[in-house]
Amino acid sequence: MKLQHYIGGIEGLEPSSFEKKVFVQPWEERIFGIHVAMMGLSNHLEAVESVPTKFSSFWTWGHLRQGAEGMNPFDYFKYRYYEKWLGGISGFFVESGYVTEEELSTKTAAYLANLDAPLPSGGEPAIDEQVIEYLRVGDSPACDVDAQPKFKVGDTVTVRNPPPVDHCKLPGYLRTKKGVVDEVYEGTYNYYFPTGDGVGDPMPIYNVVFDSHDIWEDITEPNTKIYVQIFEGYLEDPE
Repeated sequence: MKLQHYIGGIEGLEPSSFEKKVFVQPWEERIFGIHVAMMGLSNHLEAVESVPTKFSSFWTWGHLRQGAEGMNPFDYFKYRYYEKWLGGISGFFVESGYVTEEELSTKTAAYLANLDAPLPSGGEPAIDEQVIEYLRVGDSPACDVDAQPKFKVGDTVTVRNPPPVDHCKLPGYLRTKKGVVDEVYEGTYNYYFPTGDGVGDPMPIYNVVFDSHDIWEDITEPNTKIYVQIFEGYLEDPE
């Protein structure tokens, strides 16, 4: 995970803005809905095989995060939260051939010229039902694979320092740090796709506790504990 995605504990930054509204602008609710519909209609879901959708791609939370991690760091800090979603999802549709950049620009210009212009009509009940069902049941990463956890509660573990990849589930500030296993979650869990740094195949997940002074030294309050859920692929025995 790159620096712009784990700024906690870094000195010299301005206070965080704690925006309480989930959606600040009306369009943010719509881009959230588009993302949810894409996840609910993703081609890796068996239930989608019988749904009459023209969306034929593989799309998950992981793909959204991968796009955000691929952004230029200056752009990442410049744009608001849902502006990043809008840019990433729009770029995906262009790159995947669902719409051309010219078509998208033409539509954008038309709506900016007439903000009261009606939105496209239509709809398909079977698509709506699938998206609602996806919201109800989700896309569980739990796998029916028997794998013995390598570590147990109380074990001291070291976080690996994997090579940089396009998408990483490991907070960067934990690399090479030592922690203690607080809980071993039952079962095994995969990730939507292999990240290239050890995560993807079914494996145990742990809740690991770290002393904040071991991560950020004495700039944090004493006796502060950091709990992080980590895939086994990011852990190794302490040296």
